[in-house]
Amino acid sequence: MSPLQTFAQGHGLIDDLRRRIHAIDGSALRERAVLPFGLAPIDGHLPGGGLALGALHEVAGRRGDASHGAAATLFVAGLLARLEAPVLWVIRRRDLFAPGLAQAGLHPDRVVYAEAVSAASLLLVMEEGLKHAGLAAVVGEIDRLPLAASRRLQLAAEKTGVLALALRRWRAVEADENTAAVTRWEVGAAPSAPLATPGLGRARWALDLVRCRNADKASWIVEAADAQGHLALPAEAADRPVAARRGRGRRAA
Repeated sequence: MSPLQTFAQGHGLIDDLRRRIHAIDGSALRERAVLPFGLAPIDGHLPGGGLALGALHEVAGRRGDASHGAAATLFVAGLLARLEAPVLWVIRRRDLFAPGLAQAGLHPDRVVYAEAVSAASLLLVMEEGLKHAGLAAVVGEIDRLPLAASRRLQLAAEKTGVLALALRRWRAVEADENTAAVTRWEVGAAPSAPLATPGLGRARWALDLVRCRNADKASWIVEAADAQGHLALPAEAADRPVAARRGRGRRAA
């Protein structure tokens, strides 16, 4: 091998090492395209200023309760409402209420449903869907997410830039469960604001960021997704001085 070939080979190894370090130190995540929440307390906390696209994220209802599972589902629908391309939603049960998703901004015409016969086939369908860059996102209603399967989903999402969401509607995540997901969220129903006259106020969610690469855990109280998929801060929180919000610790309510 000539000295020039040796230098070129060594230079290639150095470039490869730089790319690996770039990914490990979190800078690749910061530069990845993101979907902002549009709320400064949340976007300011997340690396890159929003939810990373081309990545796997987990969303679960608190304690596996049905009402919290519904909140988690609508949270996902609100995220997808603010993307433009079709969505692949992989289910195990035929109990998903499409008009409810539409109320959070996700129109039925944008959703392609696939029913999986087993947990293993559901993960395979998700992985196959993530290979198609024409999709905005792939959602899978999972029970458990093995580490090896989560790594395959993460790699598939990285290659195409498609958002991958592992949704648990019926079962909470175990604290020690380890996956390759970039973030893990828990969503729970929270009390609505009292109204001056009898009636129903806008739903509120307790939103917990349980795990995030390159960021700490955090919690917020938000108003549920509207017809365009947008969240909002409760009026009393939005009007509260910054110093007062900081004084309440990590809960940016």
